[in-house]
Amino acid sequence: MKTSVPGQVKEKELKGVVGMARRNRRYVVPGAEQGMQTFKANVMKQEGYNVDLSRPDDVKYEVARELGVPLEPGSNGSLTTESAGQIGGRIGGSMVREMIRLAQEQLAKKENS
Repeated sequence: MKTSVPGQVKEKELKGVVGMARRNRRYVVPGAEQGMQTFKANVMKQEGYNVDLSRPDDVKYEVARELGVPLEPGSNGSLTTESAGQIGGRIGGSMVREMIRLAQEQLAKKENS
């Protein structure tokens, strides 16, 4: 008999969550999506990626190519969670590092005022 470990999610509980499409995600602050997309484009451009400012989400394909992950437009049902995480981690990690840098810069300015 299998016992459940606290905090462990059962496979049946994941149904409908794992395949969640991007369009179902919502920002807590209304109207923040455009600003975050612009921020993503600028950060990834600083990282050396070729980013179309009108389609910043497309940078994920360039990141995937660099990592050797076979991400294609459309269905990627055969993509592993690990591979998808590598792509998202590269993009999100860069964004978080830049947010921290900007916050530190603002704090330093505040302290010097």
